[in-house]
Amino acid sequence: MKAHRLGALIVKESRELIRDPVTIALAVIMPLIMLFLFGYAVNLDVEQVAVGIYDLDNTPASRDLSARFDSSRYFQLEQKTTDLRDLESALQSSTISMGVVIPAGFARQLLRGDEAPVQVIVDGGYPVLGRLASAYAEAVIANFPAPRQSAVRVQARVWFNPSLRSVNFVIPGLFAVILMAFPPLLTALAIVREKETGTIEQIYASPVTSTEFVVGKLVPYGLVAFLEILMVMVVGFAWFQVPIAGSPILLLTSAFVYVLTTVGIGLLVSSLVRTQLAAMLITLIVTLMPSFLFSGFLFPLFTMPLALQLYSWLFPAGYFMEISRGIVLKSAGLEAVLPNLMMLIVYTVLVFVFAAWRMKQKVA
Repeated sequence: MKAHRLGALIVKESRELIRDPVTIALAVIMPLIMLFLFGYAVNLDVEQVAVGIYDLDNTPASRDLSARFDSSRYFQLEQKTTDLRDLESALQSSTISMGVVIPAGFARQLLRGDEAPVQVIVDGGYPVLGRLASAYAEAVIANFPAPRQSAVRVQARVWFNPSLRSVNFVIPGLFAVILMAFPPLLTALAIVREKETGTIEQIYASPVTSTEFVVGKLVPYGLVAFLEILMVMVVGFAWFQVPIAGSPILLLTSAFVYVLTTVGIGLLVSSLVRTQLAAMLITLIVTLMPSFLFSGFLFPLFTMPLALQLYSWLFPAGYFMEISRGIVLKSAGLEAVLPNLMMLIVYTVLVFVFAAWRMKQKVA
């Protein structure tokens, strides 16, 4: 590999990149749009759940329990009814998402020290909302003061994200998704564009080796992708006020390795197709879709069938997802992230070796 040929290729590709305003706009604006869109739209917090209360007891104790639901930030009291059919109708029409039935004799049972059951009816149409709303309702009821209380109390503590803000979980995951969305696409289109215009034949006829060609393409787009992740991280941490518990240097180092991986995937795709449309479609299929479904971005992988868990190992977004969230949320050090980092390094080497081999086959 000759340094002067490699330098000329890098300069050439950098000039073409700078002269292409569409590519620059795609590299700068689209990641920010995606960050804000998902940062605000993907909200796993459950607050202001509409609740209806059917109070058959109508005593100070039952009214106090109703007031506790109304004053909780997790619930919003939409209606109080004296007819069970009204409660059922409100649930069916989605006017409320949860109903609370306080039976007759509730206060009397509390005074006697007996169990005073309260029925909670949750709309299961949205399973995540239903599970969380049910858990919050149980907490409100369990903390309701009674004359005789058990001596045993559970004191729960939340580690790593004590505020339970979903944005603290979503933003570090978006780093992996955004980097898997745009750098491979930009790289693949850049090379395939040369195939469509015929300028790549000049490369084939020149003394440039396949390795020099791959590296010459890698450096400019790798730099753009790294600037993308810097921009996205700064905006993510500053705008959404996501605290970073671990080392920013370790996070950036891991992101640099991931950048090489994503750009390498774009090079590999470009070596397999001849049109920009095909490159765009294949890139989206092998990068963006798996980064949402098989990375653990929105739901944990262990909830999937075993076959799909094994299938998820084929996609690098999951490895960086673990690194990013581990460093940001859990203050993970090098020892903790090293297995996933090594997987990214191996993935990158394999992708570049295969891409260079494909380019060499083309020249031959």
